[in-house]
Parts: sequence; C-alpha cells; structure tokens
Amino acid sequence: MSQGTVREEVDVLVVGAGLAGLHTATRLADAGHAVLLAERRPALTGAVRTTGILVRKTLDDFALPPGCLGPPIRRVVLYPPGLRRPVTLVSDRDEYRVGDMGPLYAAAARTAQAAGVRLALGTRYAGRADGVSLLVGPGGPARVRARSVVGADGARSRVARDLGLDRNRHLLVGAEEVFAVPDRGLPPAFHCVLDPSLAPGYLAWVVDDGRHAHVGVAGYAERFPGGLRRTLARFAATAPGLAGVPRPAEVERRGGPIPVGGLLRRIGCADGLLVGDAAGAVSPLTAGGLDPCLRLSDLAAEVLDEALRTGRPGALAAYDGAALRAAFRGRLALRRGLAQVRTPAVAAAAFALLRTPPGRAAARRVLFGDRSFPGARPAPAAARPAPAGARLS
Repeated sequence: MSQGTVREEVDVLVVGAGLAGLHTATRLADAGHAVLLAERRPALTGAVRTTGILVRKTLDDFALPPGCLGPPIRRVVLYPPGLRRPVTLVSDRDEYRVGDMGPLYAAAARTAQAAGVRLALGTRYAGRADGVSLLVGPGGPARVRARSVVGADGARSRVARDLGLDRNRHLLVGAEEVFAVPDRGLPPAFHCVLDPSLAPGYLAWVVDDGRHAHVGVAGYAERFPGGLRRTLARFAATAPGLAGVPRPAEVERRGGPIPVGGLLRRIGCADGLLVGDAAGAVSPLTAGGLDPCLRLSDLAAEVLDEALRTGRPGALAAYDGAALRAAFRGRLALRRGLAQVRTPAVAAAAFALLRTPPGRAAARRVLFGDRSFPGARPAPAAARPAPAGARLS
C-alpha cells in the first residue's frame, strides 16, 4: 500500500454498490453511522450482472419501487433435454417479478445518499493494511481509516482476502442476453431447461414477462462444450417460449460468477464482515441471490451497529456463517447431486420423476415455497429503505 497521510476517517467503509452493499450502507447510515460506499463502476446503471428475479418473499417483506418491477409471473415451465414433454407448474399467487436493475440500483443509491451515505463511484478498493484502506478514484489514491470494513465486492471478494475471512471456492458462471419483446397476450413465464450438455450442473432459462426476455445459461465453467459464449448463442437460437419473436441486433449482455457452495463459515471478524455474494449468500440449489442479499444485509447491519455503538467487537460473534449454513444442508446435498448429472440420458431419467405427483410436489416446494434465508430478519417496515437488486439468479 502506498504511504501518506490518511485523508478521511469514517465509521464504516462499504466496498461494492450492488444490492448487498447499498442496503447495508443505508441501514448503517440510518442508524447514525458515517458510511463511505466505494464502487468501482463509474455508473450504477452499467455492467449489471444479475437477471434480477425477485421472489414472492422478497416482494412481501421489502419495499421495492413498483415502477422498477416487471409484471408478476406465476407460470414455470421445466424442459428436459430435447425440450419435449415439458412440465408446467402454475401457482395461484404471484411468485416472481423481474427487476429493471439499472433504475433499481439508481433508486437504492438515492435512498442511501438521503440517509447520509457518501457514495464514491469510479473508486476501486486496492487493499488494506494497518487498519487503513487504499481507494483509487478519479482524484487519485486516497487512504481511508474505517472502524469497520464491509465486503460487498462480489463472489471473488478482495475484502475477504484482506480480512482473512473465508472465500468462495465453488462457483458457477452464467451469461444472458436481455431485450425488449412485444406483448403477445401470453401469460408471463419462466422457462427452465435442464440439460447438462447445454448448462452443465445448472440450467438454461428464458424469462419472458411480456416486456423483456432474459435468455441465459449457467453451469460449471470447465464443462461448457465450446465455451460459455458459444453455448449461449446456440441456446438463444432455439430458446423455448420465444417462437416468432425477433431477436434485435443489439441486446444487453450480462454475466459473472455465481457462488453455490453455500454461506461461508467465517464471514466476520473484529475488523469487518462480508455480505451478499462475497459471503456466499446464495441458494446452493437455485443460485438465487437477491433475497439472501437483503436478509443477510439486515443482519449484518444489526450486529455491526451494536458493535460500533458499544465498542465491543465481540458483538460480531452473532454474525456466524457456520450457524446459518447449517440450515442449508438439504440444498447443499441437492447441489452436490445436481453436479453429478453429466449426461442428457441421466437428466432425462431424473426428469421423469418430475412428471409424478411426488416429483411435481417437490418442484412446487422449491419454486413456489415460503422459505427464505434463515436466521436473518427484514427490518421493521417503518424503518426499511427501498432497496434494489445483484447476479444471475
């Protein structure tokens, strides 16, 4: 780290202005702490990585700007290899909505700044030593001393490394294309293709809410036949649910790593903590991350507020990834099983179970269930800011 005087002192330095970073920073500023939020992107509306699928529990428990949400989705269609004889599941409740991520991030940034967060865009976290963090921004390098550092800097967190905390080891990679579609009078639907020759270890998807289509694939990087980009192009050419819909020449492209090893065991120490993807706060089975991001951020802000107010770093002991991780044993086991499905024949045989009443019931529990991130509570409605959403989910 470069030498020189400390330019600024704050209570909390948050690194990364995705869903987790924005929400954590806002909660801490609302509690009266001086918060600096550093984000390497020059604008929050660019380089979006997430599909932005928000599940019903998130929509029920958190105040999101309704103008930034797509139409509700109740229909999920599951396809085996070859796309023949899909299984359609329809809920009697609104289960999903897709966030318009650029405006959602912008709304969350305005909420954070109104709470007192100082947002430094185009500012890269370059490391930490002796309690001082080096930030490199438009005005050059700056050394910042913070009582605590929050790593919200993604699946390959540098903050985690510098704090000596756990780092994600099990990652999928995903990519998708997003483009506007005409209203064809069809019910919004979430199409999922389970084919290891197309999406090894995870799935390919089409989310069509009548306004935008999200066409993507995700899986284990080393198993993609011909590479991720070529696989996505192959899938996009015959994606289900979009027959007759012209694909524009210019599309928005998103992508990035997805941690699926479950919540990390060591996500906090006396010097700071991790939230969001940096903490592995993603469902190991479904790779959904927006709901856990918000809920874990609430818990992080709660325990960090107590530690800062009391001056007792021991208060961070309540931020225990190992204890929270125990609630994910079943989903971790299913993730390991899904990782072993390596051929279309095995996938087709497993898919046959989905056509049975027990199989359909199990799929409904996963896709339409009421479970959310365990052990982390949303803030009281009166105190909640309007957050915005991260990554492929």
